[in-house]
Amino acid sequence: MEQVTEEYAPPTVALAGRPNVGKSTLFNRLLHKRRAITGPKPGLTRDPVAEYTFIAGKQVRLIDTGGFNLETGKSTPLDSLVVERTLRTIESADVIVLILAAGEVTPEDEEFIRILRPLRDKLLIAVNKTEGGRLLAEAWNTLRFGFEKIYPISAEHGDNVAELASAIVANLEAAGAYSAERRGGQGAETENTIRLSIVGKPNTGKSTLSNRLRADSASIVSGIPGTTRDVISGRFLWKDRNFVVLDTAGIRRKARVNENIEYYSVNRTIKTLDEADIAVLLIDAPEGFSTQDKKIAALACEKGCGLIFALNKWDAMPDTKNAFNAARDSIHYSFGQMKYAPVIPLSAKDGAGVGALLQTAVKMFEQLNRVTETSKFNDFLRCAQSENPPPQGPLTRFKIKYGVQVSANPVVFRLFVSRPDAFTSAYRSFLCNKIRKDLSYGMIPVTLEISPSRKERR
Repeated sequence: MEQVTEEYAPPTVALAGRPNVGKSTLFNRLLHKRRAITGPKPGLTRDPVAEYTFIAGKQVRLIDTGGFNLETGKSTPLDSLVVERTLRTIESADVIVLILAAGEVTPEDEEFIRILRPLRDKLLIAVNKTEGGRLLAEAWNTLRFGFEKIYPISAEHGDNVAELASAIVANLEAAGAYSAERRGGQGAETENTIRLSIVGKPNTGKSTLSNRLRADSASIVSGIPGTTRDVISGRFLWKDRNFVVLDTAGIRRKARVNENIEYYSVNRTIKTLDEADIAVLLIDAPEGFSTQDKKIAALACEKGCGLIFALNKWDAMPDTKNAFNAARDSIHYSFGQMKYAPVIPLSAKDGAGVGALLQTAVKMFEQLNRVTETSKFNDFLRCAQSENPPPQGPLTRFKIKYGVQVSANPVVFRLFVSRPDAFTSAYRSFLCNKIRKDLSYGMIPVTLEISPSRKERR
């Protein structure tokens, strides 16, 4: 595929520490919104979760890292992946905030402190769970590890978090993170940025595709279903176009969602469809699509997202003539109301087809943001009704007075008609298909709103 490059980002602030010290709570506090999954169960955060935000008036890329689990005999292969990713994220950060829990310094904390000593110049120590002044003596006792300063805070209640935020920015400024040299060429998300949400069932390759698009390994990839819990976002440039990619948790059938954590993850995944321009529905090509894929596709279209069916692991399919045509026809037949959605074969692992996916996304984004002039749309309506007149039965007769496009991305047209209750679903489908064909919206969902004409409203 063509080269994908990550655009320049603001300085990075990484929150680090063992499980259950309050990293995700502090992350949400600094963002002023609930972004990371929090709860009493250790190890909820696995992948580094990153967000662009402002701290004390300065833009930063804030990262919530996975919990650092080193307990002998209790760690799993997935824990090792989390630790490896956490260390990699920490080393590349401009500022590291190590979070300890007041009165609960453990051997894992001490090992973390040892590992971070070579990075002391960019290290800040936050001692959490000191709300209302509780456990302050225990918090100050952590100075025995050789720290020059600590910041007792309560991530849950906000105590002294403003002081920590000021220290973060002061440390960044002292390190020259906002110098002219660092800021040169900085790219920012604009209204032309294309936001892709990668959705699908567990283990279809979503994180592998996300990592390839970002040209990094921010999302942990493993064969364990449900590895991704949070939505992992990242930016990249492709052919001078800005993209944001959202790697989401796999959506299983409701009957199989048996943990509160997974329920929250699935809800977060669904919410990304409100933020995305285009949903890339990743389907395991050798396994084929399922009823769950149909539900995900319908949800994306309901929210007005563009939809691309991406047949991943296509390299594992038999190399036979017309294999792709057969797969595409099968999808279009089974997803009857979404025949307009493109189907792309690809391999997230080796990159085959990813360029075609992005080129399709660019064309789709242009259609999502296309605006049709009112005069042109009404000329279209007259031609469409001449070609296929509305029903004329006594109970189904109605007249379309005029129409207007009321929004782009999602694309919504409003028709003002006599007797809106008589407007049939069949005629609605005819007009939607006709709009896609004649007005160059051929790859995206189109919504028709039916309102009474002025005379009918009196």
